[in-house]
Amino acid sequence: MLKIYNSLTKQKESFEPLDQNHIKYYSCGPTVYNRIHIGNARAFICADLLAKVLKGIYPKVTYVSNITDIDDKIIEAAKEEKVSIKDISNKYFNIYLEDLESLGINKPDLQPFATDYINEMIDYIEKLIDSNNAYIHEGNVLFDTTKFKNYGCLSGRNLDEQKAGERVNLETYKRNVNDFTLWKPSNNGEPGWESPWGFGRPGWHLECSVMSELTLNIPFDIHGGGNDLKFPHHDNEIAQTCAYHGSSEPQDFARYWFHNGFLNLDNEKMSKSLGNVVYLEDLLDVYDGNQIRLALLSTHYRQPIPWNKTLLEQAKTVSKKINKFTKDLNLTPKFNVDTLIAQDLLDDLNTPKAIATIQKLIQSPSNNIESELETFQYIFEGSKHKVRLDDNKISEIEKLIKERDIARKNGNYDQADEIRDKLTKMNVIIEDINGKTVWKI
Repeated sequence: MLKIYNSLTKQKESFEPLDQNHIKYYSCGPTVYNRIHIGNARAFICADLLAKVLKGIYPKVTYVSNITDIDDKIIEAAKEEKVSIKDISNKYFNIYLEDLESLGINKPDLQPFATDYINEMIDYIEKLIDSNNAYIHEGNVLFDTTKFKNYGCLSGRNLDEQKAGERVNLETYKRNVNDFTLWKPSNNGEPGWESPWGFGRPGWHLECSVMSELTLNIPFDIHGGGNDLKFPHHDNEIAQTCAYHGSSEPQDFARYWFHNGFLNLDNEKMSKSLGNVVYLEDLLDVYDGNQIRLALLSTHYRQPIPWNKTLLEQAKTVSKKINKFTKDLNLTPKFNVDTLIAQDLLDDLNTPKAIATIQKLIQSPSNNIESELETFQYIFEGSKHKVRLDDNKISEIEKLIKERDIARKNGNYDQADEIRDKLTKMNVIIEDINGKTVWKI
Protein backbone atom coordinates (compact mmCIF):
# COMPACT_ATOMS: atom_id res chain seq x y z
CA MET A 1 0.00 0.00 0.00
CA LEU A 2 1.18 3.50 -0.82
CA LYS A 3 2.04 5.69 2.14
CA ILE A 4 2.24 9.41 1.54
CA TYR A 5 2.81 12.50 3.65
CA ASN A 6 -0.38 14.55 3.83
CA SER A 7 0.41 18.26 4.21
CA LEU A 8 -3.09 18.84 5.53
CA THR A 9 -2.80 16.48 8.51
CA LYS A 10 0.99 16.97 8.83
CA GLN A 11 1.69 13.24 8.91
CA LYS A 12 2.48 10.26 6.72
CA GLU A 13 -0.63 8.24 6.01
CA SER A 14 -1.72 5.15 4.13
CA PHE A 15 -3.29 6.36 0.89
CA GLU A 16 -6.96 5.37 0.78
CA PRO A 17 -8.52 6.57 -2.47
CA LEU A 18 -12.13 7.60 -2.82
CA ASP A 19 -12.47 5.06 -5.62
CA GLN A 20 -9.90 2.27 -6.05
CA ASN A 21 -10.81 2.07 -9.73
CA HIS A 22 -10.24 5.75 -10.52
CA ILE A 23 -7.69 7.97 -8.78
CA LYS A 24 -8.07 11.72 -9.30
CA TYR A 25 -5.02 13.94 -8.89
CA TYR A 26 -4.50 17.66 -9.56
CA SER A 27 -1.22 19.57 -9.45
CA CYS A 28 -0.65 23.26 -10.09
CA GLY A 29 1.05 23.87 -13.43
CA PRO A 30 3.11 26.77 -14.77
CA THR A 31 2.36 30.40 -15.54
CA VAL A 32 3.67 30.52 -19.09
CA TYR A 33 5.60 33.78 -19.38
CA ASN A 34 9.22 32.59 -19.34
CA ARG A 35 11.37 29.48 -19.56
CA ILE A 36 11.32 27.22 -16.53
CA HIS A 37 14.31 27.14 -14.24
CA ILE A 38 15.62 24.08 -12.44
CA GLY A 39 13.60 25.00 -9.32
CA ASN A 40 10.38 24.93 -11.36
CA ALA A 41 11.52 21.66 -12.88
CA ARG A 42 11.73 20.08 -9.43
CA ALA A 43 8.04 20.77 -8.77
CA PHE A 44 7.01 19.31 -12.11
CA ILE A 45 9.24 16.26 -11.74
CA CYS A 46 7.85 15.55 -8.25
CA ALA A 47 4.32 15.81 -9.61
CA ASP A 48 5.29 13.41 -12.39
CA LEU A 49 6.87 11.05 -9.85
CA LEU A 50 3.62 10.75 -7.92
CA ALA A 51 1.59 10.33 -11.11
CA LYS A 52 3.87 7.53 -12.31
CA VAL A 53 3.64 5.65 -9.01
CA LEU A 54 -0.14 6.01 -8.90
CA LYS A 55 -0.43 4.77 -12.49
CA GLY A 56 1.83 1.85 -11.63
CA ILE A 57 -0.58 0.75 -8.89
CA TYR A 58 -4.11 1.62 -9.95
CA PRO A 59 -6.10 0.71 -13.09
CA LYS A 60 -7.12 4.29 -13.89
CA VAL A 61 -5.59 7.60 -12.85
CA THR A 62 -6.65 11.01 -14.12
CA TYR A 63 -3.81 13.45 -13.58
CA VAL A 64 -4.66 17.11 -14.25
CA SER A 65 -2.19 20.00 -14.33
CA ASN A 66 -3.37 23.44 -15.39
CA ILE A 67 -1.80 26.14 -17.53
CA THR A 68 -2.12 29.74 -16.31
CA ASP A 69 -2.24 31.77 -19.51
CA ILE A 70 -3.62 35.02 -18.07
CA ASP A 71 -1.61 36.74 -15.36
CA ASP A 72 0.07 40.08 -14.62
CA LYS A 73 3.49 38.54 -15.37
CA ILE A 74 2.30 37.38 -18.78
CA ILE A 75 0.95 40.84 -19.51
CA GLU A 76 4.30 42.42 -18.58
CA ALA A 77 6.22 39.91 -20.70
CA ALA A 78 3.94 40.64 -23.67
CA LYS A 79 4.60 44.36 -23.29
CA GLU A 80 8.36 43.80 -23.16
CA GLU A 81 8.37 41.61 -26.26
CA LYS A 82 5.75 43.78 -28.00
CA VAL A 83 3.48 40.86 -28.80
CA SER A 84 0.05 39.68 -27.66
CA ILE A 85 -0.44 37.72 -24.44
CA LYS A 86 -1.60 34.81 -26.62
CA ASP A 87 1.70 34.86 -28.48
CA ILE A 88 3.63 34.91 -25.20
CA SER A 89 1.64 32.13 -23.57
CA ASN A 90 1.75 29.92 -26.69
CA LYS A 91 5.49 30.45 -27.08
CA TYR A 92 6.36 29.51 -23.51
CA PHE A 93 3.79 26.73 -23.32
CA ASN A 94 5.48 24.99 -26.24
CA ILE A 95 8.91 25.51 -24.67
CA TYR A 96 7.51 24.11 -21.41
CA LEU A 97 6.38 20.95 -23.22
CA GLU A 98 9.85 20.54 -24.72
CA ASP A 99 11.43 20.97 -21.30
CA LEU A 100 9.09 18.37 -19.78
CA GLU A 101 9.98 15.89 -22.50
CA SER A 102 13.70 16.51 -22.01
CA LEU A 103 13.36 15.37 -18.37
CA GLY A 104 11.23 12.32 -19.10
CA ILE A 105 8.13 13.98 -17.61
CA ASN A 106 4.92 12.64 -19.08
CA LYS A 107 2.19 15.05 -20.15
CA PRO A 108 -0.76 15.19 -17.75
CA ASP A 109 -3.93 13.43 -18.82
CA LEU A 110 -5.68 16.79 -18.90
CA GLN A 111 -4.06 20.21 -19.23
CA PRO A 112 -6.76 22.89 -18.94
CA PHE A 113 -5.99 26.52 -19.88
CA ALA A 114 -7.35 29.23 -17.61
CA THR A 115 -8.68 31.36 -20.47
CA ASP A 116 -10.95 28.51 -21.57
CA TYR A 117 -12.86 28.70 -18.28
CA ILE A 118 -13.60 32.41 -17.90
CA ASN A 119 -17.40 32.05 -18.07
CA GLU A 120 -17.33 29.32 -15.45
CA MET A 121 -15.15 31.52 -13.22
CA ILE A 122 -17.63 34.37 -13.51
CA ASP A 123 -20.47 32.01 -12.50
CA TYR A 124 -18.37 30.80 -9.56
CA ILE A 125 -17.78 34.35 -8.34
CA GLU A 126 -21.45 35.22 -8.62
CA LYS A 127 -22.39 32.35 -6.32
CA LEU A 128 -19.73 33.41 -3.78
CA ILE A 129 -21.17 36.93 -3.79
CA ASP A 130 -24.74 35.66 -3.45
CA SER A 131 -23.74 33.50 -0.46
CA ASN A 132 -22.08 36.52 1.22
CA ASN A 133 -18.60 35.00 0.97
CA ALA A 134 -17.33 37.71 -1.38
CA TYR A 135 -17.83 41.45 -1.82
CA ILE A 136 -17.48 44.04 -4.58
CA HIS A 137 -15.57 47.31 -4.62
CA GLU A 138 -15.26 49.42 -7.77
CA GLY A 139 -14.94 46.53 -10.18
CA ASN A 140 -12.91 44.38 -7.79
CA VAL A 141 -14.38 41.26 -6.23
CA LEU A 142 -12.69 39.90 -3.12
CA PHE A 143 -13.17 36.80 -1.02
CA ASP A 144 -13.90 37.51 2.65
CA THR A 145 -11.52 35.18 4.50
CA THR A 146 -13.30 35.66 7.84
CA LYS A 147 -16.26 33.74 6.42
CA PHE A 148 -14.24 30.50 6.26
CA LYS A 149 -13.49 29.42 9.83
CA ASN A 150 -10.66 27.05 8.85
CA TYR A 151 -8.76 29.60 6.79
CA GLY A 152 -5.04 28.81 6.98
CA CYS A 153 -5.59 25.15 7.87
CA LEU A 154 -3.09 23.92 5.28
CA SER A 155 -0.21 26.31 5.97
CA GLY A 156 -0.91 26.27 9.71
CA ARG A 157 -0.76 30.03 9.96
CA ASN A 158 -2.84 31.89 12.51
CA LEU A 159 -5.30 34.15 10.71
CA ASP A 160 -4.28 37.23 12.69
CA GLU A 161 -0.59 36.68 11.96
CA GLN A 162 -0.80 36.02 8.27
CA LYS A 163 0.44 38.44 5.66
CA ALA A 164 -0.97 38.72 2.21
CA GLY A 165 0.79 36.79 -0.54
CA GLU A 166 3.06 38.50 -3.04
CA ARG A 167 0.41 38.44 -5.77
CA VAL A 168 -2.16 40.27 -3.58
CA ASN A 169 -1.77 44.01 -3.10
CA LEU A 170 -2.80 45.42 0.29
CA GLU A 171 -5.51 47.78 -0.90
CA THR A 172 -7.46 50.04 1.43
CA TYR A 173 -10.76 48.63 0.22
CA LYS A 174 -10.03 45.20 1.70
CA ARG A 175 -12.11 44.35 4.73
CA ASN A 176 -9.36 42.07 6.04
CA VAL A 177 -5.66 41.92 5.27
CA ASN A 178 -5.91 38.34 3.96
CA ASP A 179 -8.88 38.89 1.66
CA PHE A 180 -7.89 37.96 -1.87
CA THR A 181 -8.89 38.88 -5.39
CA LEU A 182 -11.46 36.87 -7.32
CA TRP A 183 -11.84 39.44 -10.11
CA LYS A 184 -9.91 42.60 -10.94
CA PRO A 185 -10.46 45.40 -13.48
CA SER A 186 -8.41 45.53 -16.68
CA ASN A 187 -7.25 49.03 -17.54
CA ASN A 188 -5.28 50.85 -20.25
CA GLY A 189 -5.54 48.25 -22.96
CA GLU A 190 -4.93 45.28 -20.67
CA PRO A 191 -6.61 42.03 -21.74
CA GLY A 192 -9.88 41.13 -20.10
CA TRP A 193 -13.46 39.90 -20.38
CA GLU A 194 -16.86 41.43 -19.77
CA SER A 195 -18.43 40.56 -16.43
CA PRO A 196 -21.20 41.80 -14.10
CA TRP A 197 -18.49 43.90 -12.37
CA GLY A 198 -17.04 45.41 -15.51
CA PHE A 199 -14.25 44.57 -17.93
CA GLY A 200 -11.56 42.59 -16.13
CA ARG A 201 -9.90 39.26 -15.49
CA PRO A 202 -9.95 36.52 -12.83
CA GLY A 203 -7.68 36.20 -9.83
CA TRP A 204 -4.96 33.56 -9.90
CA HIS A 205 -6.30 31.55 -6.94
CA LEU A 206 -9.75 31.22 -8.47
CA GLU A 207 -8.42 29.58 -11.62
CA CYS A 208 -7.27 26.38 -9.93
CA SER A 209 -10.45 25.95 -7.88
CA VAL A 210 -12.61 26.17 -10.99
CA MET A 211 -10.43 24.05 -13.28
CA SER A 212 -9.78 21.29 -10.72
CA GLU A 213 -13.47 20.94 -9.92
CA LEU A 214 -14.64 21.00 -13.52
CA THR A 215 -12.08 18.40 -14.63
CA LEU A 216 -12.20 16.07 -11.62
CA ASN A 217 -15.30 16.97 -9.58
CA ILE A 218 -14.91 17.27 -5.82
CA PRO A 219 -13.78 15.87 -3.57
CA PHE A 220 -10.84 14.38 -5.43
CA ASP A 221 -7.96 12.36 -4.04
CA ILE A 222 -4.79 14.46 -4.19
CA HIS A 223 -3.89 18.10 -4.77
CA GLY A 224 -0.23 18.96 -5.23
CA GLY A 225 2.30 21.72 -5.79
CA GLY A 226 5.44 23.30 -4.36
CA ASN A 227 5.81 24.28 -0.71
CA ASP A 228 5.65 27.93 -1.76
CA LEU A 229 2.03 27.42 -2.85
CA LYS A 230 0.70 26.36 0.55
CA PHE A 231 0.11 30.00 1.47
CA PRO A 232 -1.59 31.87 0.09
CA HIS A 233 -2.51 29.93 -3.06
CA HIS A 234 -3.65 26.58 -1.66
CA ASP A 235 -5.13 28.07 1.51
CA ASN A 236 -7.16 30.38 -0.74
CA GLU A 237 -8.25 27.53 -3.00
CA ILE A 238 -9.53 25.58 -0.01
CA ALA A 239 -11.37 28.60 1.39
CA GLN A 240 -13.18 29.60 -1.81
CA THR A 241 -14.01 26.05 -2.89
CA CYS A 242 -15.39 25.01 0.48
CA ALA A 243 -17.30 28.29 0.82
CA TYR A 244 -18.78 27.78 -2.66
CA HIS A 245 -20.17 24.44 -1.50
CA GLY A 246 -21.20 25.56 1.97
CA SER A 247 -18.59 23.43 3.72
CA SER A 248 -16.03 24.21 6.39
CA GLU A 249 -14.05 20.99 5.96
CA PRO A 250 -11.00 21.10 3.64
CA GLN A 251 -11.32 17.35 2.94
CA ASP A 252 -14.49 18.17 1.01
CA PHE A 253 -12.19 19.69 -1.63
CA ALA A 254 -9.17 17.35 -1.70
CA ARG A 255 -8.35 14.47 0.63
CA TYR A 256 -4.55 14.54 0.48
CA TRP A 257 -2.20 17.47 -0.11
CA PHE A 258 1.21 16.77 -1.66
CA HIS A 259 3.99 19.38 -1.53
CA ASN A 260 7.63 19.30 -2.60
CA GLY A 261 10.50 21.20 -1.01
CA PHE A 262 12.52 24.01 -2.52
CA LEU A 263 15.67 23.85 -4.58
CA ASN A 264 18.43 25.94 -3.02
CA LEU A 265 21.56 27.58 -4.35
CA ASP A 266 24.05 28.41 -1.59
CA ASN A 267 21.31 27.85 1.01
CA GLU A 268 19.05 30.38 -0.70
CA LYS A 269 15.79 29.49 -2.41
CA MET A 270 16.06 29.75 -6.18
CA SER A 271 13.59 32.17 -7.75
CA LYS A 272 13.34 34.59 -10.66
CA SER A 273 12.61 37.44 -8.25
CA LEU A 274 15.94 36.86 -6.48
CA GLY A 275 17.77 36.65 -9.79
CA ASN A 276 19.60 33.44 -8.84
CA VAL A 277 18.09 31.07 -11.36
CA VAL A 278 19.64 28.23 -13.32
CA TYR A 279 17.67 27.57 -16.49
CA LEU A 280 17.09 24.04 -17.66
CA GLU A 281 18.16 24.85 -21.21
CA ASP A 282 21.66 25.73 -19.95
CA LEU A 283 22.04 22.45 -18.06
CA LEU A 284 20.97 20.50 -21.15
CA ASP A 285 24.07 21.80 -22.92
CA VAL A 286 26.18 19.71 -20.53
CA TYR A 287 24.02 16.91 -19.10
CA ASP A 288 21.42 14.68 -20.67
CA GLY A 289 17.84 14.73 -19.44
CA ASN A 290 18.01 11.47 -17.48
CA GLN A 291 21.06 12.68 -15.56
CA ILE A 292 19.27 15.89 -14.55
CA ARG A 293 16.15 13.88 -13.65
CA LEU A 294 18.23 11.57 -11.46
CA ALA A 295 19.86 14.56 -9.74
CA LEU A 296 16.46 16.11 -9.02
CA LEU A 297 15.19 12.83 -7.55
CA SER A 298 18.32 12.11 -5.52
CA THR A 299 16.87 14.09 -2.59
CA HIS A 300 13.56 13.14 -0.98
CA TYR A 301 10.79 15.23 -2.51
CA ARG A 302 9.86 16.88 0.80
CA GLN A 303 13.42 17.99 1.57
CA PRO A 304 15.25 21.00 0.11
CA ILE A 305 17.81 20.18 -2.58
CA PRO A 306 21.25 21.76 -2.11
CA TRP A 307 21.77 22.22 -5.86
CA ASN A 308 25.34 22.29 -7.16
CA LYS A 309 27.62 20.80 -9.79
CA THR A 310 28.74 18.01 -7.47
CA LEU A 311 25.17 16.71 -7.28
CA LEU A 312 24.91 16.69 -11.07
CA GLU A 313 28.26 14.95 -11.50
CA GLN A 314 27.26 12.28 -8.98
CA ALA A 315 24.01 11.69 -10.85
CA LYS A 316 25.93 11.49 -14.11
CA THR A 317 28.27 8.85 -12.68
CA VAL A 318 25.40 6.75 -11.30
CA SER A 319 23.47 7.04 -14.58
CA LYS A 320 26.46 5.84 -16.60
CA LYS A 321 27.03 2.84 -14.31
CA ILE A 322 23.42 1.77 -14.66
CA ASN A 323 23.41 2.31 -18.42
CA LYS A 324 26.56 0.21 -18.76
CA PHE A 325 24.91 -2.60 -16.80
CA THR A 326 21.67 -2.49 -18.82
CA LYS A 327 23.04 -1.91 -22.33
CA ASP A 328 22.62 -5.55 -23.42
CA LEU A 329 19.36 -6.21 -21.56
CA ASN A 330 15.94 -6.15 -23.17
CA LEU A 331 13.93 -4.22 -20.57
CA THR A 332 10.41 -2.82 -20.64
CA PRO A 333 10.02 0.05 -18.15
CA LYS A 334 7.09 -0.70 -15.83
CA PHE A 335 6.16 -0.61 -12.15
CA ASN A 336 6.75 -4.10 -10.77
CA VAL A 337 5.12 -3.77 -7.37
CA ASP A 338 6.91 -6.77 -5.83
CA THR A 339 10.39 -5.26 -6.32
CA LEU A 340 12.59 -3.62 -3.70
CA ILE A 341 12.60 -0.42 -5.76
CA ALA A 342 8.79 -0.33 -5.76
CA GLN A 343 8.69 -0.87 -1.99
CA ASP A 344 11.04 2.08 -1.50
CA LEU A 345 8.76 4.25 -3.62
CA LEU A 346 5.58 3.09 -1.91
CA ASP A 347 7.01 4.47 1.33
CA ASP A 348 6.33 8.16 0.67
CA LEU A 349 8.19 8.11 -2.68
CA ASN A 350 11.60 7.46 -1.13
CA THR A 351 13.69 8.06 -4.25
CA PRO A 352 17.09 8.40 -2.47
CA LYS A 353 16.60 4.92 -0.99
CA ALA A 354 15.53 3.56 -4.39
CA ILE A 355 18.71 4.96 -6.01
CA ALA A 356 20.84 3.40 -3.27
CA THR A 357 18.99 0.10 -3.69
CA ILE A 358 19.60 -0.12 -7.44
CA GLN A 359 23.31 0.61 -6.98
CA LYS A 360 23.60 -2.27 -4.50
CA LEU A 361 21.65 -4.59 -6.80
CA ILE A 362 23.85 -4.03 -9.84
CA GLN A 363 26.92 -4.71 -7.70
CA SER A 364 25.46 -8.06 -6.58
CA PRO A 365 22.76 -8.97 -9.11
CA SER A 366 19.91 -11.25 -8.04
CA ASN A 367 17.54 -13.38 -10.11
CA ASN A 368 15.01 -10.54 -9.99
CA ILE A 369 17.41 -7.87 -11.25
CA GLU A 370 15.59 -7.27 -14.54
CA SER A 371 12.29 -6.53 -12.75
CA GLU A 372 14.15 -4.15 -10.44
CA LEU A 373 15.75 -2.38 -13.40
CA GLU A 374 12.43 -2.11 -15.22
CA THR A 375 10.90 -0.41 -12.19
CA PHE A 376 13.91 1.87 -11.86
CA GLN A 377 13.74 2.87 -15.54
CA TYR A 378 9.99 3.50 -15.29
CA ILE A 379 10.54 6.08 -12.55
CA PHE A 380 14.01 7.50 -13.11
CA GLU A 381 14.46 7.41 -16.87
CA GLY A 382 12.38 8.00 -19.95
CA SER A 383 14.06 11.00 -21.49
CA LYS A 384 15.33 10.42 -25.00
CA HIS A 385 16.98 13.82 -24.89
CA LYS A 386 20.73 13.97 -25.26
CA VAL A 387 23.06 16.88 -24.72
CA ARG A 388 22.34 19.55 -27.30
CA LEU A 389 25.21 20.18 -29.68
CA ASP A 390 25.56 23.28 -31.81
CA ASP A 391 28.12 23.68 -34.60
CA ASN A 392 30.63 25.39 -32.30
CA LYS A 393 30.46 22.53 -29.80
CA ILE A 394 30.94 19.94 -32.54
CA SER A 395 33.94 21.87 -33.90
CA GLU A 396 35.47 22.04 -30.42
CA ILE A 397 35.04 18.29 -29.91
CA GLU A 398 36.54 17.43 -33.28
CA LYS A 399 39.46 19.79 -32.67
CA LEU A 400 40.24 18.10 -29.35
CA ILE A 401 40.03 14.65 -30.92
CA LYS A 402 42.43 15.70 -33.63
CA GLU A 403 44.86 17.08 -31.02
CA ARG A 404 44.61 13.80 -29.10
CA ASP A 405 45.31 11.76 -32.24
CA ILE A 406 48.43 13.86 -32.90
CA ALA A 407 49.56 13.49 -29.28
CA ARG A 408 49.17 9.71 -29.43
CA LYS A 409 50.98 9.53 -32.78
CA ASN A 410 53.89 11.47 -31.27
CA GLY A 411 53.94 9.25 -28.19
CA ASN A 412 52.77 12.05 -25.88
CA TYR A 413 50.37 9.83 -23.94
CA ASP A 414 50.06 12.10 -20.90
CA GLN A 415 48.72 14.89 -23.13
CA ALA A 416 46.43 12.40 -24.88
CA ASP A 417 45.03 11.31 -21.50
CA GLU A 418 44.48 14.93 -20.46
CA ILE A 419 42.49 15.56 -23.63
CA ARG A 420 40.45 12.39 -23.05
CA ASP A 421 39.66 13.60 -19.51
CA LYS A 422 38.56 16.96 -20.90
CA LEU A 423 36.27 15.26 -23.42
CA THR A 424 34.83 13.06 -20.68
CA LYS A 425 33.93 16.13 -18.66
CA MET A 426 32.13 17.44 -21.76
CA ASN A 427 30.04 14.23 -21.68
CA VAL A 428 31.80 12.94 -24.83
CA ILE A 429 32.51 9.21 -25.10
CA ILE A 430 35.42 8.27 -27.38
CA GLU A 431 36.49 4.89 -28.67
CA ASP A 432 39.56 3.89 -30.66
CA ILE A 433 38.41 1.48 -33.38
CA ASN A 434 40.75 0.14 -36.05
CA GLY A 435 43.15 3.01 -35.56
CA LYS A 436 40.36 5.63 -35.82
CA THR A 437 38.78 7.66 -33.03
CA VAL A 438 34.97 7.75 -32.99
CA TRP A 439 32.90 9.78 -30.54
CA LYS A 440 29.37 10.06 -29.25
CA ILE A 441 27.40 11.84 -26.53
